[in-house]
Amino acid sequence: MKAIISVYVVPLLIVLMVSSCAQSIHRQSDLELLRSVENAFVNIAARSKPAIVGIIASDFQQAEHPNRLEGSGFIFRKEGYILTNNHVVHGARRIMVRLLDGSRLEAEVVGTDMNTDIALLKIEGKKAFPVLPLADSAKVRVGQFVIAIGNPFQLDYTVTTGIVSGKGRSILREWGIIRYQDFIQTDAWINTGSSGGPLLNIYGEVIGINALIRKVENTPAPAMAGAGFAIPINLVKTIGAQLIANGRVIRGYLGISMGEVPQGIRVRAVVLDTPAHRSELQRNDIIIEYNGKKVKKTVELQMLVAESQVGKQSVIKVLRRGHERIINVTIGEMPPELMGHAVEIESVAWKTLGLAVRKLKQSDFERYTYLTDEDQGVLVEKVKEKAPGFNAKIPRGALIVAINGQKVTNVQAFDAFLQAKQDAREFILDIKSSHGTEQVTVKLKN
Repeated sequence: MKAIISVYVVPLLIVLMVSSCAQSIHRQSDLELLRSVENAFVNIAARSKPAIVGIIASDFQQAEHPNRLEGSGFIFRKEGYILTNNHVVHGARRIMVRLLDGSRLEAEVVGTDMNTDIALLKIEGKKAFPVLPLADSAKVRVGQFVIAIGNPFQLDYTVTTGIVSGKGRSILREWGIIRYQDFIQTDAWINTGSSGGPLLNIYGEVIGINALIRKVENTPAPAMAGAGFAIPINLVKTIGAQLIANGRVIRGYLGISMGEVPQGIRVRAVVLDTPAHRSELQRNDIIIEYNGKKVKKTVELQMLVAESQVGKQSVIKVLRRGHERIINVTIGEMPPELMGHAVEIESVAWKTLGLAVRKLKQSDFERYTYLTDEDQGVLVEKVKEKAPGFNAKIPRGALIVAINGQKVTNVQAFDAFLQAKQDAREFILDIKSSHGTEQVTVKLKN
């Protein structure tokens, strides 16, 4: 009997010992895995912090108690270029940047873009600044780990982790806050003061700029539970490069209102005196392709038009009453009021001709295909409806080369000529536009 018991007990003890060892090994393996993940997050935060900054923007409207707004940003070029959100620095008279070592430097606004909520700042230093590498946001995958670093509630260098919850998000459209929306959604905690900070992948590369959080309805303050949204870094790269080169962003413009339908994008309305109006595009056309690329979402078409070269012809394929048609449209420049830029309405040119003009910039030669390096004159930025310039059909983006045979060299000279000829009944303008070179007679109202 004892022998029989031994036969069964010994194997059982062996099984229990093996099972106990296996559980111990599994526990050890699980801990090592967690420790590895934990160390990865810790190391990324430590490496990234030197390039992340706190931003203090003040408007000094009240001398005793100036309005202050605090946000975040990060250095992406060693010369001291900083990326943040436009809403962090909008309207600020003075901007201070706080570095990891506690030092503060005054920052200059290089340029801003209201339509994407991006701002570019510059600080000066005696040596190269630490920077964050930029990823390719087109390769971002839903479900991947992310790390957000910022300064919420003046709590410097707060680190939160989460995953990418979604891509290509478009929200707040009814408010008209940000025109070009292609957000990365994340559950990494973002809150007041985190705006402008980086959203990082597991390699410590920036995949987006943290922009906002959408609060759950009826959530009691100060709780801000909801989804966080970041601007994809590929879009930021494009905007940042233009701001560094030109101090502003030039966008293509079509001039339609639109909505999504199963087949593509329906044209709800065509705005008067726009590239769309001057083409054969019609209300209720359904746009299915833009320059050979199929489009299903309005944000896709907006991005494609915005990135198109001003003055260049784009090919749009539409469905009209069930039949496909090809329409060629010469893309214009987005009006300054849609770009968030003020237009000079006190100038003589505006009051006399209904034209807002500005000097030529280097970026204009790159964006307007009809300009050459030898061209001189002033560029028409806006045309007032029903004014003499509007009635003469002078297009936005046209270059005014001469007036009454006299060459136009700058805005001041143009205004001075108009001022000296206040009794004139008409002016003859030599202009250059996507329609070619022509003389236009502008008749003034008596």
